[in-house]
Amino acid sequence: MRALTFSAVSAILLVAGLAGRARAQTADPNSIVSLDLENDAPAGTDRYYTSGEALNYISPTTTVPDWLARAGHVLWGDGTQRYSIGLDQSLFTPLYTQVNPPVPGDRPYAAELTGNFGLIQETQNYRSTIEFDIGMIGPAALGEEVQNGFHHLIGDTPNKGWGYQIHNEPLFEIISDRTYRVPTGHIGMFETDFLPDLTVGLGNERIYALTGGQFRIGQGLNTDFGAPRMRPGLTGSYAYTPTQPFVWYAFAGFDGQAVLHDITLNGNSFENSASVGLTPFVGEFQAGLALIYRGVKVSYTEVFQTKEFNEQAPGLFQYGVFTLSTRF
Repeated sequence: MRALTFSAVSAILLVAGLAGRARAQTADPNSIVSLDLENDAPAGTDRYYTSGEALNYISPTTTVPDWLARAGHVLWGDGTQRYSIGLDQSLFTPLYTQVNPPVPGDRPYAAELTGNFGLIQETQNYRSTIEFDIGMIGPAALGEEVQNGFHHLIGDTPNKGWGYQIHNEPLFEIISDRTYRVPTGHIGMFETDFLPDLTVGLGNERIYALTGGQFRIGQGLNTDFGAPRMRPGLTGSYAYTPTQPFVWYAFAGFDGQAVLHDITLNGNSFENSASVGLTPFVGEFQAGLALIYRGVKVSYTEVFQTKEFNEQAPGLFQYGVFTLSTRF
């Protein structure tokens, strides 16, 4: 475990230190607020990663504290900077949600509620981020209240096994991410590019590394670094600076994740709880559409994911991501 932790720390420092001299983006005096809703309902299911909600604030490039700006320039060199603040909740349930107690070997009930603070630094060619997450897993994350409360509101059957969820435990994770923007020419009047990505995360929440990328076609691609979604998936972050009144792009992407630890699968760190054996390698394919009109951004992403744990039902797990952002 010490060797694995050392490797993860080394990877974070590697991603964080991939600095280079490149021209910064244009300064942006606007803030951004984003609402992210993720759910497996578009696939007609209610299982595994069943829902996620995130509210995020992205600062103007002109308000980053001096100490944070200096740290970013030490890590990454030149670039335009923003800080980010967010609040996320993620809910996980087994396949058989009407069985109490849950079936052994099925995904444990789990809820995570985390706050995050991060620094985003961009140039014309790449975006770097470092993010600190802190929060709770367990009943304190209010998963049962949110899910069964919503089921009651829409007249659906409540899930019955929340009494066996993973217990309360404080969470911490540090995440470092680098995404490049590589123009690949034009198809008629449309721009195309590719966004390769490398992400690493270390904490009792997760220890993982991700690599992958997105292909895009549209207009105004230098506005952002791809459509956003909640981690640990491939994300373009919630920051964007429109370069024309109307921006749009269609995209398709893929990623592979090497997972050493995931508390929602492995269970609590210091006490016995529900758990399953995780799958050390997870693959994802995603596709969708993003539109930005006069500063308001709407995106939808459909995600297809391979097995995360040993006894997961065969086939790809599928869920949708809807994000609405506005600048002010």
